[in-house]
Amino acid sequence: MEVASRRRLAGQSAFWGADVGPNPTDRAKNGTKTSLLVEGHGGPLGVSTAPANWHDARCLEDALLSIVVARPADQQQHLLLDKGYDNPTGRETAESLGYVAHIRTIREETRPRRPGRRKPRRWVVERTLAWLRKCRGILVRYNKNAANYLGLLQLACALIWYRRYWKLTRKRVLR
Repeated sequence: MEVASRRRLAGQSAFWGADVGPNPTDRAKNGTKTSLLVEGHGGPLGVSTAPANWHDARCLEDALLSIVVARPADQQQHLLLDKGYDNPTGRETAESLGYVAHIRTIREETRPRRPGRRKPRRWVVERTLAWLRKCRGILVRYNKNAANYLGLLQLACALIWYRRYWKLTRKRVLR
């Protein structure tokens, strides 16, 4: 007769599941990285998740394949990426999927912004991530199932599009 125990299997912890890995910036606590692809005004086009210890260039293909809006076939698609994607893997992935990659090089100095100039393009992505973090259900990942967490992220992206559409139609009605 054996006694039932709550022993965990190898590789399992209190917070386990797919897309979980040790966070390199937070004392190796388990975490999930969210990769987000947005259009020019900050509307989310695709979202994907990966373990926190994966490099950004490794997550790029999943983020590009998660786009739900069909791209126009007759136009050239440009992709602006930050310095984290400045390696052969990031460039090859963007080119293989038909994008013209604009990637800042790591050695390139950041120029100070002159007064009256527009904000850096990276700010658009950071703002959209902040909009996603307003949804308390995805601020901290409590779901052990990675598909459920990704579904919540996609629902939050749809909510952002709905709010933008509502503001646009409300302005038209008030005119």
